[in-house]
Amino acid sequence: MPIINSILSWWMKKRIHQIDLFVKYPNEVQREWFGELMQSARNTEWGCKYNYHKIETEQQYKESVPVQSYEDLKPYISRIMAGEQNVLWPTETKWFAKSSGTTNDKSKFIPVTKEALEECHYKGGKDMLSFYCDQYEDTQIFTGKTLMMGGSSQSIDPHIDSYHGDLSSIIIRNLPFWAEIRRTPDQETALMKDFELKLEKMTHITANENVTSLSGVPSWMLILLNKILTSKGLDSIDKIWPNLEVFFHGGVAFTPYKNQFEKIITLPNMRYMETYNASEGFFGIQDLNTKNELLLMLDYGIYYEFAPMEEWEKEYPKTLSLDEVEVGVNYAIIISTNAGLWRYKIGDTVCFTSKYPFRIKVSGRTKHFINAFGEELIIDNAEVALKYACEACDSVLVEYTAAPVYLTNDKSGKHEWLLEFSKPPSNINAFAEALDHKLMQINSDYEAKRKGNMALGFPILRQVSKGSFYKWLKTKDKLGGQNKVPRLSNDRKIIEEILKSLETPKPIQV
Repeated sequence: MPIINSILSWWMKKRIHQIDLFVKYPNEVQREWFGELMQSARNTEWGCKYNYHKIETEQQYKESVPVQSYEDLKPYISRIMAGEQNVLWPTETKWFAKSSGTTNDKSKFIPVTKEALEECHYKGGKDMLSFYCDQYEDTQIFTGKTLMMGGSSQSIDPHIDSYHGDLSSIIIRNLPFWAEIRRTPDQETALMKDFELKLEKMTHITANENVTSLSGVPSWMLILLNKILTSKGLDSIDKIWPNLEVFFHGGVAFTPYKNQFEKIITLPNMRYMETYNASEGFFGIQDLNTKNELLLMLDYGIYYEFAPMEEWEKEYPKTLSLDEVEVGVNYAIIISTNAGLWRYKIGDTVCFTSKYPFRIKVSGRTKHFINAFGEELIIDNAEVALKYACEACDSVLVEYTAAPVYLTNDKSGKHEWLLEFSKPPSNINAFAEALDHKLMQINSDYEAKRKGNMALGFPILRQVSKGSFYKWLKTKDKLGGQNKVPRLSNDRKIIEEILKSLETPKPIQV
């Protein structure tokens, strides 16, 4: 096993030389990928529509192709899911990553081509290991297994093996042999649809493995680790996996969970490494032992554009190329990829921490949201659910805001809502149940996280007196104009400010 560890570590570190090239020549690498994308898609339906064969420069591309939302691309994606090909990308597209919903849909389906899987998602996973092995030459990570938590998927057309599901399920179903043999649990268990049953089986299987690394979303991983500890009657993961050395994490902010991981993992050399990957692509990796800073990966078949904040809401936003960005400025990411996403707004915002090399930190979303547990709750979801609850309970809501209550080692997380009514519901419990029910109905990620009350419990509702939000805005000198109450926040800063400014509101928890 030590020999295998040495060979794999050496193999991973070979990639560092190629990474150094795009770090040294970032603009040239981006232009090269731009040319390859134009050439590859020139004969697709999309490429013909926008005359890709005539586009020679990045500026011509920006002038010819409008910026796209999911709603813009949805008709094309729906046709591909129905079996049509050569629509957005020339090679066969039969996998679709199911992601959180948009304004009009409970879920969205992001095409995952063979090229995107191999040149982006898998490449990102390998580079993650390359950076780790390069930073920690004494690593013994390959002497054991990686614990990966996968999602589930369902078939679209079994005749062509087309299916949709969580990106993790697509990745696990198609893992190369070298990666599959060092992963736990087995594929059948990892892809089980019933999450509670999956947890039970994963607890039994993985607790008896030599796990040296973890990979997944912090909130779900914390639930699994605590379940394993409970099953063993222990208080420390060290006693189960003494050779554990790293947790590769992404998906939600790690800060709220770090102390909880450190409480149950006290190994002296335990490390945490952040990645920035999404259904649309693998974008960044923590390449140095620093906080909140990721190297933007530039050779994954993705061409990047960046829209400054003042351009976010415009129908035809002005975008910047990589060489035009500034450090410390918030930008919305717009991508063109080898999955057939063209000038696509993914909704994330980043802030560059350095140029040459280009390092970023994820700064948020272009819209207010809550994504503390992977639920990706957007304002439109909240508005629809609150309207439903008001109608069901014959009430009138004036103002509201919501924020997460982070999960701990012994309690699930929650959403906390501050609600100001002009006509309160006669039964606040019924209002809470209606709100929760509707959110599960219209947001598949919220529904998944609510299952079994494990990651996300029943919401906390706090009814505040009339005029409360007005008084808070007044204390902030934000009355009138474009000022408004922030609807959803991914941290507790705003809600704690409001609570502090009010007389103690009566909590209503079901």
